[in-house]
Amino acid sequence: MQHIDRELILALTQAVGENNIRFNEPMSQHTTFQVGGPADVFVIPRTKKALTDLLNIILVNNLPYFILGKGSNLIVSDKGIRGVVISTLKMTHVDYFENFVTAWTGLELWKLSQSTAARGLTGLEFACGIPGTVGGAVFMNAGAYEGEISQILTCSEILELDRSAPPGKMADWNALEHEDHDFAYRHSVFQEKELIHLCSTFKLDRIDKRKIKARIKEFTRAREEKQPLELPSAGSVFRRPEGFYVGKLIQDCCLKGFRIGGAAISEKHCGFIVNLGNAAAKDILALIEHVRNTVQQRFGVLLQTEVRFVGEK
Repeated sequence: MQHIDRELILALTQAVGENNIRFNEPMSQHTTFQVGGPADVFVIPRTKKALTDLLNIILVNNLPYFILGKGSNLIVSDKGIRGVVISTLKMTHVDYFENFVTAWTGLELWKLSQSTAARGLTGLEFACGIPGTVGGAVFMNAGAYEGEISQILTCSEILELDRSAPPGKMADWNALEHEDHDFAYRHSVFQEKELIHLCSTFKLDRIDKRKIKARIKEFTRAREEKQPLELPSAGSVFRRPEGFYVGKLIQDCCLKGFRIGGAAISEKHCGFIVNLGNAAAKDILALIEHVRNTVQQRFGVLLQTEVRFVGEK
């Protein structure tokens, strides 16, 4: 555990409230893979002010930090994460105006999809089965069934971090228009710059609710048929290489069901790695490397990971 003195712990506690700070928190409880060692400090801000104050304290004291949503696209090291993990899951406010919806960073994407559908607003049906948060979806430009966040997002509110600014001003509010997000396949500007997502506004269209619900029902059926939802995973492990399907490449290498420790290639969809119940992060990482090497040797295709690895190596 990184040494954090008493005064600093007090400042962090004052920023978020004593009921919203934990120490040596097991990250296996906060990732969909259900792996990961302890975070030194785990904090849960509930407001924009609390998050801003928290980041100003972290930056002025040069503490490492990590922003966490649902942990659905993440492998956390077995040794855990040094410094401060900031969970956004209590920042879930949502506002509607005509056919626009503004959703805060910690709101689960599938809940937003259901909420917009109930109001007869179409555009977020593709997100009905994505297990992450709004913030994570914007960070990754999440997508499914030919839909992507970039197609409906109009603007975002962010905290822009400036380590050269005076204390108390290192994290300051700003806005990003659509073009400033630098969206590409599973990419956004948040992966390149020290920006913290607060909320985004999406422009949707209004149609018959029955059509929206039918579309969600179809997407849900397809997901349940094709994906190993019964076991812990982080969704699709690899990015789709141009001209190929990841699942087929892995299956054609005869790797369906192949396992290392408690981690295995899904029998249902070879693009998924699943936790059979006792996997460690090291098992998952070793399996990823084995798959990449095998596919490259057989087909000459170098698979790139979509999931992120964080924590102490």
